Amino acid sequence: MARFRLKSCISLVSLALLLVIITLVLKALAPEDSPFDSPGEVEININRQTAPQNQRNFNKRPGETKMSDPVESVKDAELESTLRKFPPPNYYLHAFYYMWYGNPTFDGKYIHWDHPQLPHWDAKVAQEYPQGRHNPPDDIGANYYPSLGPYSSRDPSVLEAHMQQLRTAAIGVIAISWYPPSTNDDNGEPIDEIIPSLLEVAHKYHIKVAFHIEPYKGRDEVNMFTNVKYIVDKYGEHPAFFKYRTNAGKLLPLFYVYDSYLMNSEQWAKLLKHTDSSSIRDTPYDAIFIALLVEEKHKREILTAGFDGLYTYFATNGFTYGSTQRNWVSIKAFCDDNDLIFIPSVGPGYIDTSVRPWNFKNTRNRINGKYYETSLSAALESRPNFISITSFNEWHEGTQIETAVPKTGQTVYLDYLPNKPTIYLEITRKWAAIFGGERQRWQD
Repeated sequence: MARFRLKSCISLVSLALLLVIITLVLKALAPEDSPFDSPGEVEININRQTAPQNQRNFNKRPGETKMSDPVESVKDAELESTLRKFPPPNYYLHAFYYMWYGNPTFDGKYIHWDHPQLPHWDAKVAQEYPQGRHNPPDDIGANYYPSLGPYSSRDPSVLEAHMQQLRTAAIGVIAISWYPPSTNDDNGEPIDEIIPSLLEVAHKYHIKVAFHIEPYKGRDEVNMFTNVKYIVDKYGEHPAFFKYRTNAGKLLPLFYVYDSYLMNSEQWAKLLKHTDSSSIRDTPYDAIFIALLVEEKHKREILTAGFDGLYTYFATNGFTYGSTQRNWVSIKAFCDDNDLIFIPSVGPGYIDTSVRPWNFKNTRNRINGKYYETSLSAALESRPNFISITSFNEWHEGTQIETAVPKTGQTVYLDYLPNKPTIYLEITRKWAAIFGGERQRWQD
């Protein structure tokens, strides 16, 4: 009887040990992101691409670690390696970015590269210059030729290449030219549907995206509210969506408003002043609104309208009061006195004779980068809140810092020689570091 009880005990212990072993094996085999987990419990660590490999899992809270397949792990490792080669992004350095380009491979036709040659407003002068559309790929509406060729803004490889160039330049924010859904500029197609892809690629490279609202047809204070609401509702929660923390501690989107002067101050005040019942202020759609300063009188109008700041956009020194660099120190003083943000716009040069063949007056030679460096130096002298760059890729006006290459053929193109295609990215990178150091000094 005792021997039977001993055998029974041994059997029970063996069975229990077997059950424990089976449980441990099954647990080890079960993926951490099992379909039996509750939806939404797995969090994504935004900075995981740049975390050192040996710290990636140890620094996470329970539930943050998600198993990846080998292909994804290799991609993550490659991205980490790529990002380590770049300088840190400066989120106080913004670049105006255009998504209106297309080609037959991705869009069924060339878009914007076939830009027409615009006639002069004086009919007699117009007769002296060529008119008609450009004929890509050899003849494009630009005085320089992009190293990526006449690309499409929908091309994933182009978005990747652009983000890498932006990171090479230490640019932290791109301000994308934006029209409401189903609308577009005179020479393009709707681009709002491209924005989700852009946001995803920008996020990979830790670049933020702001919106540069264009003067779409019929723009007024009512549909501005509607369109800001659309942008915030659709894109506002994306981690690449740029937000700015105000002195009051609010984290708000920042919108550039191109040609803001086309609406009068009274109209803008209905949207931007707290005193109006239809105001966007203190709603979930409140934001930092930056007006375009062209004429000197616009300073007071911008203040009266209720804007939060101003920018100058044009890369042609002397073209407007706002774009005249010797005025920037006094403009900044006005902004300081009235609690406005000042964002001077710098550029590498200007030439638009491929689309405005009569506009030689506003051409500004790049002088192998000296024009750009002088602009950046003038901007820093004013102690700006941000600096904006006109532009990353506005090829029609020759303000791009994107890489360009020599091109021979029937059309004569300018190029960056004797410098490298990356010369303007490298200049930007240098001044991004200087700007970062100066900002720290100003705060101290």
